[in-house]
Order: sequence, then C-alpha cells, then structure tokens
Amino acid sequence: MIPGSVTVEPEVIETMARLTALDVAGVVGIAERDVDRLLGTSGRSVAIQVNEGRVVVDLHLIVGPDRSLLQLGRTVQHEVTRALQQMIGMPVEAVNVHIEDVVYSDPDAEEWSEDASA
Repeated sequence: MIPGSVTVEPEVIETMARLTALDVAGVVGIAERDVDRLLGTSGRSVAIQVNEGRVVVDLHLIVGPDRSLLQLGRTVQHEVTRALQQMIGMPVEAVNVHIEDVVYSDPDAEEWSEDASA
C-alpha cells in the first residue's frame, strides 16, 4: 500500500448528493430553505454529516406531480446511496428525503409568456 491519506471534503459529498438527486426523474429542483435565503447562504438544502466514517444525507426537494412521492423518495435514497458508495466508498447510514413542494406546470402560463414576447 502507498503511504498517505485521501480525504473527501463534505462539500464534495454534498455536490455528489445534489447532482444525483437532480438526475432522478421527477425531481424538479433543490428547495431553497427560508433560513438560507435570509442568511444569504446556499447549499444547506443538502446537508451532510459524517459520523464515525458513515455518511448521513438530508435532501430538501421540489418534485413534479407525475410519480408516487413515496416511490420517488425511495428512488432518490437508492440512487444517492449507490452514487456515494460507488464513487467514494464510504458507507451511507441514511439518506433523508424531505419533499418540500410539488410543482405543477401551467401550460396556459407558457403560452402567455410566448405571446407576450412576440
């Protein structure tokens, strides 16, 4: 074995969890939490804790209405766990999915904005 160490910063784990969640069909976005908006911080809608070498992820999501919210949450948990274990090899203790909002698209609003710009 080669001497030395490899360290993965929590911000890297946060980015991986965020991008993996956004890649799941049905996830529209990451919820911006009010406290973050007031403090001018970002990224706290994805929180990472590392306890004794095990990762705990909290994701606050905005989703679309086309899927079962329970199934969508489980899919996000599975995909984030898989990505973290595959890319960094750390055991995942929990992926907590908080669905903050469901967004319904309004086709009339899109038509109005297209008409207004013409």
